[in-house]
Amino acid sequence: MTESRPAAVIILAAGEGKRMKSSTPKVLHAIAGRSLIGHVLEAASAVDPAHVVVVVGHGRDQVLAHLEEVAPWADTVVQEEQHGTGHAVRIAMGALIAEHAFTPGPVIVLSGDTPLLTGQTVAALVEAHTSSHAAATLLSAVLDDPSGYGRVVRDSHGAVEAIVEHRDADASILDIAEINAGMYVFDSAELMPALDRIGSDNDQGEQYLTDVVGILRAQSHPVSAVRVPDSAEILGVNDRVQLAEAAQIMRDRINDRWMRSGVSMLDPTTTWIDVDVDLEADVTLLPQTSLLGPTTVASMARIGPGTTLTSCEVGEGAVVIHTWANLAVIGPRASVGPFTYLRPGARIGVDAKAGAFVEMKNAELGDGAKVPHLSYVGDAEIGAGTNIGAATIFVNYDGQQKHRAIVGKHARVGSDTMIVAPVTIGDGAYTAAGSVVTEDVPPGAMAVGRARQRNIDGWVERRRPGTASAQAAAEHDAGETDSGATDR
Repeated sequence: MTESRPAAVIILAAGEGKRMKSSTPKVLHAIAGRSLIGHVLEAASAVDPAHVVVVVGHGRDQVLAHLEEVAPWADTVVQEEQHGTGHAVRIAMGALIAEHAFTPGPVIVLSGDTPLLTGQTVAALVEAHTSSHAAATLLSAVLDDPSGYGRVVRDSHGAVEAIVEHRDADASILDIAEINAGMYVFDSAELMPALDRIGSDNDQGEQYLTDVVGILRAQSHPVSAVRVPDSAEILGVNDRVQLAEAAQIMRDRINDRWMRSGVSMLDPTTTWIDVDVDLEADVTLLPQTSLLGPTTVASMARIGPGTTLTSCEVGEGAVVIHTWANLAVIGPRASVGPFTYLRPGARIGVDAKAGAFVEMKNAELGDGAKVPHLSYVGDAEIGAGTNIGAATIFVNYDGQQKHRAIVGKHARVGSDTMIVAPVTIGDGAYTAAGSVVTEDVPPGAMAVGRARQRNIDGWVERRRPGTASAQAAAEHDAGETDSGATDR
């Protein structure tokens, strides 16, 4: 037999996916931060194949663009007309032989819509194939409800004899619970001649790859089957219901792995973690937390409840509560939330605080600095130890351009201050509450940017007669008069 390293992995991804009812090709729908086909590519990489070929068809432009982004090393071939899985593999093999110095060896065929397949299972399938010296080895599973799947038919000795599609099966075949997972390893020397003999005499008029099994058996070539230990791995995604089911299984699989690695989750069923997330031991995740993209969380940090972090970095011991953050950096022991929005470029320093109803964008909050509540900080740099009073707004946009504001270290910005960029507030400076700061403030100075208060007596009685306010003012005045008469 040939060497054990796979000569190629062929991934079938040309189907239309009508039941998804989507303008997005089926294999591009995502779970756990990765497309369906991206998960299959990851599983295929576990066996280090010499070539990976993806067969595309419907929605090819979108699929090709996605593959160029996530797997530029993969080759692609277009199945212009979909005449079945056998036809797709024939096209892929033809391209391999024509365009590459193809070395004979095991050829793996996978489905692009099986995101739960693991690299361990692919490796086990290849190992079983090479050790059994079979011409073909298929992956099978035993299901409680095998409806819709092709059945694995074995002879009296237990060897694989044929695969019969559900739509072509009679009653006796439909009683078989072992199903074909649609994933195979073939000896390349036997595969091409068998593909040339496939017919289309079936209910759909298609060339089934499953017929290769019968052809090889008729030629007395051995065919083996490996039952997958977890039948969830072979589940295909054909509609939105199955997509959600696969996502839940993937969620549970990911959460189980992290909990066994020392991460605490109060409610794993409401905790969603993408495959590219990295967590250290002793992280605590509270309910309704989602960690998306390449987010990293350091030890002793506590995230949630009600928090979504996308492509963020969270430092050791940080606390993030009821926060939505994207492309943000949260430093060690920092405090964020509740109800905080960190937009791209937000950086929260060591021991710093971005509190309730604070929004930050492209802004740096220095070590120990605080924006406790009700503020917008955009395009700004805030120095260490500085405190930003409630309802402060960094006015960074003049209608045409964004401008940057700088606040020095250990400054004190009074509540309801408008900081109109570009402007610099120096180290240790103060601003009076309610100020509009449009000029630089020297270090250690107090900026007062507000008009002197003027009271207009009797305005309510004259301009709002008959209102509750006017009545309250009149009652107060009467009380003052009565009090004065008694005192005299």
